[in-house]
Amino acid sequence: MPPATIRSTEKHSVRLSRPAQVAEEIKSWLVAENMAPGDRLPNEQELIARFGMSKGTIREAMRILEAQGLVKTRTGPGGGSFVHEVSLERAWALLVNYFYFKDLTIADIYQLRLALEPELAASLAGNLSNKQLATLEENISAYAEPPTSAEEERAQHVASLQFHQILASCASNELLGFLVGFMANMLADLTVYRRLYEPRNYELWRKGREHQAALITALRRGDAARARETMQSHMQTARALMVEQEAEMERRFLKTR
Repeated sequence: MPPATIRSTEKHSVRLSRPAQVAEEIKSWLVAENMAPGDRLPNEQELIARFGMSKGTIREAMRILEAQGLVKTRTGPGGGSFVHEVSLERAWALLVNYFYFKDLTIADIYQLRLALEPELAASLAGNLSNKQLATLEENISAYAEPPTSAEEERAQHVASLQFHQILASCASNELLGFLVGFMANMLADLTVYRRLYEPRNYELWRKGREHQAALITALRRGDAARARETMQSHMQTARALMVEQEAEMERRFLKTR
C-alpha cells in the first residue's frame, strides 16, 4: 500500500523533482526497514506498488540512488538492486565535485583545520595502538630528509598530508574523522593542481616534520593537552607557509600573462 505522504521530502517538494522525492522516500524506507549493505531491494513492480508511482518515476529514482552510490544494480542470474555502502573515497569525490567551481583558498581550508584537528589530536592521545603509532612513524620517515627536486617536493607534500588522513582514520568520532580526512585529501589535490609545491620552502618541510614528530610523542604518552597544543601550532605554522606558497604561485602566474 503506497504511503499517504512523502514524509521525508515534504519540506523539499518545491525544489525536488518527483523522482528525487521518491529517491528520498526510498532512502527513508531503507532506514526504517533496517536494511544493510548487500540486502536486496524489492523488484520494480513491488516498488511501484509500495510507493504508488509510475514505472518511469521508479526507474529514475533508482538511477538517482545508484548515482549517489546507495544502490548497486547487478544483471544476470541472482541480479537485482542491492543496498550499497558508499565508500569513503566516493563520498570525498562527490564533495570535491561540489567544491570544484568554488574559489576556495588555502586560508579557507586552514580555518576549518585549525578548529578541528587540535581536537582530533587531543582525542587520540593515549588511545592509539602500537601499530597505529608505527604507521604514523613510517609515514614521516618518507620525508626524513628535505626534498632535492620539485617532484620530490610534490611527493613529500602529499605524504605529509597522508599523516593527517591516518590520524583521521583512527578517530572514534566518525564525523570528525571524515571531515579531517576530507580536508587533508582536498588540500593534497589543491597542492598538486595549483603546483603549490614548486616554490621551494625548507621551513615548510622542517617545521611540519618537527611538529608531526612531537605530536607522535604526545600521542604515545597520552598527553592530550600537549597533543592539542602541538597540532594547533602545526596548523598555524602550516597555514602561514602555505598561504605564502599560494601567493607566490599567483605572482608567478601574473608575470607570465
